[in-house]
Amino acid sequence: MSVVLITGSSTGIGRLAALTLARAGHSVYASMRGIDARNAATTAEFERIAAAEGLDLRAVELDVTSQESADQAVRSVVAHAGRLDVVINNAGHLYVGYVEAFTDDDLTHLIDINAVGAHRVNRAALPYLRAQRSGTLLYVGSTIIVTTPPFLGPYVASKAAFDALAVVTSYEASQFGIETSIVMPGAITQGTSHFPNASRATDDAVTAAYAVLDPLVARNEEATASLVRPGIDPDPQVVADEIARILDLPRGEKPFRSVVDFTEAGVDHVMAFADLTREAFVERLGFGETLRLGA
Repeated sequence: MSVVLITGSSTGIGRLAALTLARAGHSVYASMRGIDARNAATTAEFERIAAAEGLDLRAVELDVTSQESADQAVRSVVAHAGRLDVVINNAGHLYVGYVEAFTDDDLTHLIDINAVGAHRVNRAALPYLRAQRSGTLLYVGSTIIVTTPPFLGPYVASKAAFDALAVVTSYEASQFGIETSIVMPGAITQGTSHFPNASRATDDAVTAAYAVLDPLVARNEEATASLVRPGIDPDPQVVADEIARILDLPRGEKPFRSVVDFTEAGVDHVMAFADLTREAFVERLGFGETLRLGA
């Protein structure tokens, strides 16, 4: 069983993954901001479940917008467990609104959380994984980088940056025996707090100028939910189960990508072709070894 650090574990997929992996026998460090403050209730819930079910599960303080916080979280995991095997970059936030109405600070802040945050966590963890020449970086990405729906512009941009960083990091990490898997959930409107907790653009004047489009934005969540065919249960637990399945696979057999999409948008086919094209290009460059797991 593995020692696992998960970011963004207070709600949604992160919370479900933490519980699922702990119940599968892994040692899980479920990180979030404010374990003694804003997320004290989640911390207490994890403690209660761990005690009742005999799980190796605990909350860890980690703010992905702070390198110091990421460094301290990883140090605390290694100090407590003696090692670190898996990092699951899951933390993220949603913006809804008109692209023009998001200021440069708005956009920068979201990219800082959703993309740079994962990079900070990787910078904290990779020295340990490189030293032991093993480990897994698992990213919870999104099909949105392909589907690119309206009214979610900054979020689309941030998840595209997140995905690109995961890919280019994988080339280098692979040469130290570190595997990469990117799990891409499709749009999910139940069992997560993405839509209810979404932020809005801060330029109210520009937002007002787009008022004619407000009815479209107002039914964004409803429209997204309607993409799921009747009879299909879009339960985010399926994503947590896929994460657990991937981590249970033998070294060297984990998929680089896995799409879990209740909306059946065809992103799996697009990404399969895109990754084949990318890998062929890397091979032509003469860097094919970076596509394969080093010793």
